[in-house]
Amino acid sequence: MNEHPDQHANHKTPPPDAGERSLPIEARPRPAEAPEGGLPKKKRKGLIEWAEGFVSKLSTRNNFWHRICSFIWLPYAFRSGISMKQVDSTTFTAVLPFKRFNRNWYNAMAGASLLANSEIAGGMYIFKTVGKDYTVVCKELSYRFLRPCFGPAVYRCVPNEDLDALVAAGGEFNVSVTLNVFQQIKVPGQEKEKRVGRVRSTFHVTPKTHYRDRLEKRRPGAAEEAAIASEQRSG
Repeated sequence: MNEHPDQHANHKTPPPDAGERSLPIEARPRPAEAPEGGLPKKKRKGLIEWAEGFVSKLSTRNNFWHRICSFIWLPYAFRSGISMKQVDSTTFTAVLPFKRFNRNWYNAMAGASLLANSEIAGGMYIFKTVGKDYTVVCKELSYRFLRPCFGPAVYRCVPNEDLDALVAAGGEFNVSVTLNVFQQIKVPGQEKEKRVGRVRSTFHVTPKTHYRDRLEKRRPGAAEEAAIASEQRSG
């Protein structure tokens, strides 16, 4: 018996993965079973994330731990000897000692030291305010020199935005900080502090979970898992 040639005219060879696509959603193979509702489970922090958060919080506890952490991860801050002090809930100061490492050839505070440590002072102020679950990176920094500094320099940090409101809003954000730099009074009864400079800086603050999410999206098989979860939610 001869078959008519038109009987297989509409027959197409299925693609290699067509058999898997034709299966019901619940029968398709997946790397891991999704919980009820298709929502991914919240992953617990690993040892590395826990250690990073612990050290970050420890570095802002007091000047002792700040010095220890600076010795390992921020050697310039360790050599300069800058120290942090929180006067009250809204006032934060940093003191740069008048030591040989920070002075220039004519025995005044070096401009490079004043500029570089202003980034450290502003960044530590923001990091202490937002907490250990954020990364803080300086985007822009400008220093206006008003007069020479012949003694320890005191940085007084003033945020230009409401940091608590920016953190409560969630996500990453930019925040600008103004630092007024004064020459510290050496002897009681001496004339008032002299402002030797003014710093304007902008910092970019990012939740550490954003970095982990980006790495998770780049993981092999992550796109397929997200597509299956989306289908389950829509179905």
